[in-house]
Amino acid sequence: MKSNGDVHECQGGVTLPRGFTAGGVYCGIRKAKKDLAIIRSDRPSRVAAVFTQNRTLAAPILVDKVQLQRSSLCSAVIINSGNANACTGERGLNDAWEMVRTAAHGLGIPEEQVIVSSTGVIGQYMPMDKVLAGIRELIPLVNESGGQSAAEAIMTTDTYKKEAAVQFTLGRTVVRIGGMAKGSGMIAPNMATMLAFITTDAVIDHRMLQKALHCANRKSFNRITVDGDMSTNDMALVLANGVANNEPFGEHSEEFQLFSSALEYVMIKLAKMIARDGEGATKLIEVYVKGASTEQEAEVVARSVANSNLVKTAMHGNDANWGRIMAAVGYSGAPVDPGIVEIRINNLPVLNKGYEIVLDEQKTAAALAREQVLITIELNRGHEKVRFWTCDLTKEYVHINASYRS
Repeated sequence: MKSNGDVHECQGGVTLPRGFTAGGVYCGIRKAKKDLAIIRSDRPSRVAAVFTQNRTLAAPILVDKVQLQRSSLCSAVIINSGNANACTGERGLNDAWEMVRTAAHGLGIPEEQVIVSSTGVIGQYMPMDKVLAGIRELIPLVNESGGQSAAEAIMTTDTYKKEAAVQFTLGRTVVRIGGMAKGSGMIAPNMATMLAFITTDAVIDHRMLQKALHCANRKSFNRITVDGDMSTNDMALVLANGVANNEPFGEHSEEFQLFSSALEYVMIKLAKMIARDGEGATKLIEVYVKGASTEQEAEVVARSVANSNLVKTAMHGNDANWGRIMAAVGYSGAPVDPGIVEIRINNLPVLNKGYEIVLDEQKTAAALAREQVLITIELNRGHEKVRFWTCDLTKEYVHINASYRS
């Protein structure tokens, strides 16, 4: 078990917190792989969510926004991969509602306590006969050891399942947070261009849960990018069922700060997995901007560098092309002074103030050959800093996306 101060990393995902079960099956949406998952809470959970900012919203997102207005509680999430149910009009909305009704009936819970989520190809109707039969098949299979199966079932072009979990102590009570996510392409931050489902057995007020999610999301899923494309279906969801029975805590308490940091830890871990698993990627790239006058300034610069295709291709080719990095800093829109910017790659100096080039080509090429690359940009304007994550851009990315529907 790894430790991060008072937060201890554990093996597991959405079923590590007490009172949660899950499962995944193949129902026939995809050609061969599992494509349907359920997360179930034994008791109604407080729910908090953030959604994609894309104005082209998929049917499940429209349904979920209605559901969250109807109830602040959630007892189950039904998720499919292989079909986004996006740009499908009234028929798509009806299909999403039918998934909600079928899951609610089979689980014996109120309809307003079911959240629905889809991911996959845009603009195709759901094969509802297969989906509804799959939901009925899956319900009796949902159990405490089904977290991995659920994580597999939400994958699309992902090359591996993405799970993370931690435990920590609130007062005298052990509390757990677990999560699973999917995403590898169509990743651009403005909420989170992916799907993430997080569970906790903590007792926490609904308003504080939403605040914790919003703050953690800003530092995790909103700071990843693969290709700059924002999807139509994306959401991050947190369920808190209170099974741990910890003492309630206030918004300004140390307990809330600890809970928030634990949630942030899980979400950052999942976010980095998504960036590393970018379609065709061979490297995780961390862009660390420091010395900014404001956090927003640092984020603007980091986002610009992380979204640069020229930077990402240079990293793939082990080319320490600091000029591309500096260009991205310059067009970011932040009021930087390029003459005092310093750049390092995996802690090796590349550029000092006054455009002094200190690049050692041989050492830097060796550093870039690693699977993780750290680009540090010192703006020398203040004390604020931000970390952003992306991946290299490869020929394989083009190959994957040139034949995504086939």
